[in-house]
Amino acid sequence: MKTIDYIALALVVIGAVNWGLIGFFGFDLVRTIFGDMSMLSRIIYALVGICGLYALSYYGRISENNA
Repeated sequence: MKTIDYIALALVVIGAVNWGLIGFFGFDLVRTIFGDMSMLSRIIYALVGICGLYALSYYGRISENNA
């Protein structure tokens, strides 16, 4: 489970950096590397979104560990 947590966290950070680049500079790194809504870029966006939802489970596990 720890490996999945690290992978999910890495993808969430990548997504956050990409959104930061979009917000500050109007530069979409995923689109630049993988193409404008190509199948691969859509998969990357979907994986980042799924990992973001999975990362919500961190809150429950943090409260369980501190109790």
